[in-house]
Amino acid sequence: MSSRRFSMRPLHWIVLGLFVAALGVAMPRIAAFTSSTGSVASSAWAADPDPVPHDDPPAAAHDKAGDSHGNAGDSHGNAGDSHGDTSAAHGDADGSHGDGHGDGHGDGHGDGHVGLAVFEKPAPVNSDGVVPPAILMILGALLVAALPKLLRGPVAVLVPAITLWYVMTRLEPGMLVTFDFLDYTLHVARVDRLSIIFAMIFSLISTIGGVYALHNGDRRQQVSALFYAAGALGVTFAGDYFTLYAFWELMAVASTMLFWTRERPDSLAAGNRYILVHLAGGTLLLAGILLHLGNTGSILFEHFDPGTGGTAAWLILLGMAVNAAIPPLGAWLPDAYPKATITGAIFCSALTTKTAVYALIRGFYGWEILVPAGVIMALYGVVYAVLANDVRELLAYHIISQVGYMVAGVGLGTELAVNGAVAHAVCHILYKSVLFMGAGAVIHTTGREQLKDLGGFVSRQKLIFALYMIGAFSISGFPLFNGFVSKSMVTAAAHEVHQNWVFMGLMLASVGTFLHTGLKLPYNVWFGEDKGIQPTKAPLNMVVALATAGFFCTLLGVRPGLLYQYLPFAVHWEPYTAAHLVEMIQILLFTFFAFYLFIPKLGGSSSISMDTDAIYRKSQPVFRALFVTAVGAFFDTVQEKSIALAEVVKRWVGDPTDALPGALPRVATDEAGYDEDRNRRPLGVSLTLTMVVLLVLAVWVLVAAR
Repeated sequence: MSSRRFSMRPLHWIVLGLFVAALGVAMPRIAAFTSSTGSVASSAWAADPDPVPHDDPPAAAHDKAGDSHGNAGDSHGNAGDSHGDTSAAHGDADGSHGDGHGDGHGDGHGDGHVGLAVFEKPAPVNSDGVVPPAILMILGALLVAALPKLLRGPVAVLVPAITLWYVMTRLEPGMLVTFDFLDYTLHVARVDRLSIIFAMIFSLISTIGGVYALHNGDRRQQVSALFYAAGALGVTFAGDYFTLYAFWELMAVASTMLFWTRERPDSLAAGNRYILVHLAGGTLLLAGILLHLGNTGSILFEHFDPGTGGTAAWLILLGMAVNAAIPPLGAWLPDAYPKATITGAIFCSALTTKTAVYALIRGFYGWEILVPAGVIMALYGVVYAVLANDVRELLAYHIISQVGYMVAGVGLGTELAVNGAVAHAVCHILYKSVLFMGAGAVIHTTGREQLKDLGGFVSRQKLIFALYMIGAFSISGFPLFNGFVSKSMVTAAAHEVHQNWVFMGLMLASVGTFLHTGLKLPYNVWFGEDKGIQPTKAPLNMVVALATAGFFCTLLGVRPGLLYQYLPFAVHWEPYTAAHLVEMIQILLFTFFAFYLFIPKLGGSSSISMDTDAIYRKSQPVFRALFVTAVGAFFDTVQEKSIALAEVVKRWVGDPTDALPGALPRVATDEAGYDEDRNRRPLGVSLTLTMVVLLVLAVWVLVAAR
């Protein structure tokens, strides 16, 4: 009698491992709920009693008459000079931020509702002397294109560094640069707190990316990277849809070059798919813009109130969702990013999706559909990342996961949620650049990209490994690293509005984050079985760029106030509470335990994980047959028949007697076969036809004259 051995598929092991690790998420929450109903003062979600001040705090826009967290219930109302409980800033007495919110930032969350954030709109001042930062980048790109190889690299670093200095020292909220185009006034640079912080991080990462690429003398990559950054900055400051669309498409074209310039067949193919998807997204965006223009007559890029805007708003949202890689529209990202050049992937990981997050904040915060979309992104990304074998494909999937936190924060739409989305975008750009730079250094020094082909050389690449782990600790939410101080703002915002399923979903995604980025990838790349790999020495500029980005990851983790002071709203949030620290340590420990249990199941394999791009990949032969082969055959047939018809018409017009019955057959007209008697037609028929035509014309003229 034979016995069958029970075996589990890899995906089953992953789900089981996530379930075991999820216990670490649930335990502190269960304990909190059983000990105190919604208690905030004793939990990780405590508010900071000393909020980070702003030079122009937007709290007045949020609570019109409140200057402090007053004593009337410690809520967000507007009774007197406090956030009292008499009325609500965004609702009635028991509505938004009113007394139904319990003790607000003080002692708890009742059954009330936290209202949407309200952005300040400082009076625009037309600033003729202000140069849009995107123009600085474009001029720098043109300059780099004209310089010799020796100067191109340093200038490619200097240009974004100057742009960063310009944004931080010369731009102030309320500045506006306009330009008349046809019958429209374009707002090519609208400056406020939201645009400034995104412009700062885009310029900073472009500078770090330029340092990382100093050893690369490819003119095409250097110029494309600067144009790419220019597109991101142009979108960030765009105050109208025409400007937004122009820079949106500039990003698509410039970033595509970072795939094509790798000049490998798979990179060329991935670049083709990438540009087609982004052009499709741009088409949706343009259709929405034109429809919005037709409906309202306005091209200004403003916020759509939830449920308003009609078809135009939905088309614009879909166009932005493509760039944000919201499933099922995001399969282009893990398909393309692993095929980018080693240095170009740094710019790709930082710019496209985060520019889309900025646009979503600007136009769609508070749209509830973005909340489940964000949670799905967070979980979807970590599951596929666990299954990935390509080093950069794993990291690419986790871009989707982390952007999910931002999208969920945008959908929640409260001040804390929007602040969290912005803070997490900044932190994500920094730590994801560390991860991609570390992976790029491995590929550059070993020539290998697959997890199954790597392992066992940590002793020969200690510094790169150590710097990579800064990014891994940051993305996993370790205390004292920047992910800890930003990711928790979004989860706290979900808890604040009683969206506990959102909270649990995002916390579960955190488990998967540490599982694959902090454990699976470094274990399989640097530890594991020794494959006898002898990595070459990484260029010094790569190490310097890694260390610089790692420094900022640590700095913002230790001093979160340096980040919080630039956020759109005043920050009433303290990440370093005892409960939050205990909670994150529990999650990390349980995740490590799950990884230890399933190490053999989490190694790299040569399998291919089917993503939503299978829809157009698998159907490609059918679509090619229908829309390429069939259409081509149809046009070939039409062309062939048209040429034959033209020949008949030409012969008939040239000699109408050919069409008459009994016409003499033509013979060869070449010089050798020409016969004067046979090739000359009788004149009688031709003369008769001529006379008949003349007679008909004469009769017609006479009749017309009468």
